[in-house]
Amino acid sequence: MGDSMRTQLVSAIQLQEVQQQEKHEELQEGGNHDKTFTVEDAVEEIGFGRFHVLLFVIMGSANVVEAMEIMLLAVVSPEIRCEWKLDDWQVALVSTIVFLGFMVCGVLSGYMADRFGRWKVVFGGFVWSAYFSLLTSFAPSYGWFIFLRSMVGCGVAGVSQGFVLKTEFIPAKYRAVLLPLATIFWMMGSMLIIVLGMLVVPTLGWRWMIRISVTPSIVLIFLFKFIPESARYNVSAGNVDAALKTLQRIARMNRAGLPEGRLVEPAVRNRGSWRILLSPSFRRTSLLLWYSWFVASFAYYGSVLSSSELLEKNLLCVTNAEREHQVKHRHQGGVCYCIPFGYGDYQTLLISCLGEVALVPLNIALLNVFGRKTSLSVLQLLAALVFMMLNICSTMLGFTVLLFLLRSLVSMNFNVVYIYTAEVYPTVARSLGMGFCTSFSRIGGMIAPFIAQVLMSKSVVLALSPFAVACVICALGNFLLPIETRGRALLQNS
Repeated sequence: MGDSMRTQLVSAIQLQEVQQQEKHEELQEGGNHDKTFTVEDAVEEIGFGRFHVLLFVIMGSANVVEAMEIMLLAVVSPEIRCEWKLDDWQVALVSTIVFLGFMVCGVLSGYMADRFGRWKVVFGGFVWSAYFSLLTSFAPSYGWFIFLRSMVGCGVAGVSQGFVLKTEFIPAKYRAVLLPLATIFWMMGSMLIIVLGMLVVPTLGWRWMIRISVTPSIVLIFLFKFIPESARYNVSAGNVDAALKTLQRIARMNRAGLPEGRLVEPAVRNRGSWRILLSPSFRRTSLLLWYSWFVASFAYYGSVLSSSELLEKNLLCVTNAEREHQVKHRHQGGVCYCIPFGYGDYQTLLISCLGEVALVPLNIALLNVFGRKTSLSVLQLLAALVFMMLNICSTMLGFTVLLFLLRSLVSMNFNVVYIYTAEVYPTVARSLGMGFCTSFSRIGGMIAPFIAQVLMSKSVVLALSPFAVACVICALGNFLLPIETRGRALLQNS
């Protein structure tokens, strides 16, 4: 009887211990359930690692494709002018039509990226631009050429949303370093199309150059499967499980962990609404940014097209010009048909492309020390100064140096305005905000050819002055931007 009582007593004690342990575990689980984290918390906790290297390389390669499609216009212009006997305004219209396609599809791609996801839009942009770029090489006439290039511009508008996708995965303290470094890929794309022009155009012609230039787009279509959809977009769309799987995958690749607790962020219904961009919180920012993007594109493509036009027609005031640069190509009646680039002209364009990355360390320093707003103003004022310095009579070396500096400044300005735009808008309208901004930038791209390629033949001073004036006005306007985004977390909603 005593043994039976002792057995019952021990069993009761053990049962009590098990019940206490279960209560303790329930309390712990309850504490964990009370803890929550956001995507921003997770991105910062995971930090920088192998995933971001993969992201940097693949999405940076998208810049290679975009740069090749845009710079192709500067290389092909002398060739199509010769083949189809085009006047200056017809050559300028090619660039304008490309940017028109970009402008129309810029807002549309931004809306679709906020409504249906960044990944789908960027991938669709790759396929679209590669397909129509390839068709361009078979264009039987000038009319078909400009139509097909406008379709390419529409595809490139979708590819440009890759900047938003990339930004949403990068921790705040790394954005000012990694995003400017992406300029390296833009420079690679610009140089690649110039080298192709140098090697392929004289032997096989411009059509084969375009066919070969489509290769990087086709490769990227297969590589893009390694990039996931934005976790920030998924939570804004209410797809928290997909966002959590993406963050867990990134954490495994980076050999890091997620914050304790549950991923909790409310879904947002008014994703992709233009009303957010013009709400009292963002109205002034949006209006000033639209003009900043206009000027960034106006100045950048003005520098690219002006340099090719000055070289093609030998309009430079060169004190020690070689024989090939002593002939001013201004034919009677303004008709100027077949003036292909020489080897030296391709070299000058290559050197100017290096300017896009030469001052990247300075760009990073400006962003981290002075912030985004001040950097924009400083870069635009310096660009205005160099634009006017191109009017000074100099040696060919002096012109190359000035062109190098100009490309550096306008490229850095484009970097900063890209970064600021991606940081200042909330996730629910970030792609649409970027879409509106890129559309306004293409208005600058549409106007630039008629100044750089048409007015340049009349007067170099008159052609360069509008670029300088636009930069000065924009530099002053940037001081009115109400928000500085340096070191600030990305907003999820408005």
